[in-house]
Amino acid sequence: MSTQHPDNVTIPFFAENGVMNGDDEVKEAFYTFSNLGVDEQLWDAEGKEVDTFVVKKLLSRHPEFFKKNILGKDKFITLRVPNPDVEKDEGKILLEALHSIPRNFDIGKKFYNEDIGPVFEVVIPMCSSEKNLIRIHEYYKQFIIKNQEKQIYENDISLREWLGQMNPHDIRVTPLFETKDAIINADKYVQKYVEFEKIKEFQRVWFARSDPALNYGSTSAVLLGKIGLQKLYEFQEKSSITIYPILGCGSAPFRGNFKPTNADKMLLGYPSIQTFTMQSAFKYDYNPRKVLNAVEKINETSRKAPSPIDVEFASNLINKMEVSHQESIKELAPIINEFNQFIPQRRKRKLHIDLFGYARKQGEISLPRAINFCATLYSLGLPPDLLGLSVLTPQEIDKIRDCYKTIDNDMADALQYFNKNNLTFFPLPVQKQIEKALQLFDFQINESHQIITTEIMTAFKKQNNSILQQKVLEAAHLRKFLG
Repeated sequence: MSTQHPDNVTIPFFAENGVMNGDDEVKEAFYTFSNLGVDEQLWDAEGKEVDTFVVKKLLSRHPEFFKKNILGKDKFITLRVPNPDVEKDEGKILLEALHSIPRNFDIGKKFYNEDIGPVFEVVIPMCSSEKNLIRIHEYYKQFIIKNQEKQIYENDISLREWLGQMNPHDIRVTPLFETKDAIINADKYVQKYVEFEKIKEFQRVWFARSDPALNYGSTSAVLLGKIGLQKLYEFQEKSSITIYPILGCGSAPFRGNFKPTNADKMLLGYPSIQTFTMQSAFKYDYNPRKVLNAVEKINETSRKAPSPIDVEFASNLINKMEVSHQESIKELAPIINEFNQFIPQRRKRKLHIDLFGYARKQGEISLPRAINFCATLYSLGLPPDLLGLSVLTPQEIDKIRDCYKTIDNDMADALQYFNKNNLTFFPLPVQKQIEKALQLFDFQINESHQIITTEIMTAFKKQNNSILQQKVLEAAHLRKFLG
């Protein structure tokens, strides 16, 4: 799956300016399908002012491609919609998205001369219960499909006769679990949902990676995901339904370390994942041939059982790291929020509320989105991957390696961006935690990045705002990701 998170440095050739808009993203969808070998594009109605006519534009602009690559069979547009149980102000956007599905079916039928639904799946973010899924699924069935047989008024024609047949008769609803409790209990929620809806064949389940890292720490997020994946696998094994896990991850080590040069490590670390989300830095900050090779490698690799994990051991470490991580966040929040203004925007986005990662307040703490959080700390020479690790012993790290097989690779990728010259700028409690955490791993410093982050820190201290964003981009180009 390709997603549309703006973690990239390079501006795609089809973008009209530095901030991608709705029509740019239609062009992006075609580029992703036609040039990168990707089969699925997430269409984010939840986070941005999305173009609701993407299907019509794709089919009308590129008819020859989509005659050969059928939208809805070979290539897929998947809608991410707001969760009205959390985002009350965005609830009507959910209805717009659900009601667009029959309209897109009509477009597909006209284009292909057969019953083909180009869009038939929605992703629900911030899931915390099976009820989030059932409500959306039942709304579509009860109020869109079943309602079409009702008369507009007594003795008049039905909605179906007036507006035409509503298809498809059913949709797929995929949960996106983002909090610790939701991920740990995902198997229970999924079981209740598939039993209620009588789903027999398969169910997709998406685990977030960025925002759990922001809330609990990067290593905690990995362990948390592995617990959730193991529980989903156990549910699959005792039931008759196949579970296809999705992992949402960015190119920054803190957000998953998913980049074309690291595809083999991701497959080693997450053998049970069916779908990895390819975010913007993956697509645009590497040579297209490297991107295509990585996509082909992932597509050719068969899904296996997850890496086993000691749930009790991992849970204890997650809780311990979470406390330490959030203590550091409280210390760093003022710096992060002050520096955030120098992080360039890559896509037009709306704020939404829930976790740290969604520009929210928790008590007195307010933070930007995960991408800007990462971009800020990497730009200042403080890899956020280090936060929360100071409470671990070398022996605990050794045991973590049993289930988190790529931890040394991930930490080496992250810690090369550490700048010891900048450390004294940060609060003393953070300095002490970072110095202790650094002793747990071997790494080599990227000297070019260190030079730039020293310049960034100097400019930040002197409030030389005119060159800060330029230097932030220079550092990001070296890393091959913004945040």
